[in-house]
Amino acid sequence: MSRALVITPTYNESENVRQLIDEVLKQDTSLEILIVDDNSPDGTAKIIKEIQQSNPRVHILERAKKMGLGTAYVAGFKYAIANGFDFMIEMDADFSHNPNELPNFLKLMNEHDLVIGSRYIGGVRIMNWPIRRLILSYGANVYTRIITGMNIKDATGGFKCFKRKVLEAINLDDVHSNGYAFQIEMNYKAWRKKFRLYEHPIIFMDRTLGQSKMSKNIIYEAIWMVWRLKFQAVIGKI
Repeated sequence: MSRALVITPTYNESENVRQLIDEVLKQDTSLEILIVDDNSPDGTAKIIKEIQQSNPRVHILERAKKMGLGTAYVAGFKYAIANGFDFMIEMDADFSHNPNELPNFLKLMNEHDLVIGSRYIGGVRIMNWPIRRLILSYGANVYTRIITGMNIKDATGGFKCFKRKVLEAINLDDVHSNGYAFQIEMNYKAWRKKFRLYEHPIIFMDRTLGQSKMSKNIIYEAIWMVWRLKFQAVIGKI
């Protein structure tokens, strides 16, 4: 049976993480979960270790400090490859991504190499965002399509499933971006390598507990990353 690892970076997610683990693992027996925690001062890692005592499907990577979303996922990908998982799923800890979609992702992996949970297929599928953030996100995706030529409506979305072979084909040591830019970079590199990308429509619900990790630096990084990717493609480095 194929094994799938849900990878979830955390920083101060003690309010969400116990329920998240329960909801993820009940979706399918092939699912396991890896929490990549950046030394959360609220005790997130302690909760995970308590759960681990009775559940071998729960894993944790502890990092010494807050190092960013992209590096957390790269660490999780390397862990998944080293431990023989077939599918790697990116998922937020704040329930903005619905765990009930996980069986749909796994089913779609029969025909695709990278399945992206899309907030912009069939209209705008986002709940509870302020209009300013919605415009920013939608505009970032239009901008990305224009610059890169990649026909993905939601290149910045963070709910997605990779086949192992996709991540093995990408040089993970050469992935340095975080935030929106990380999602764009991973999609673009998979697309350039001719893997089969598919957008699956999801409903994105803004977090109700904890605090958003959005910052101006994340926005600026995404603006410049698309040009860097385009240049790398032109000179044959992707």
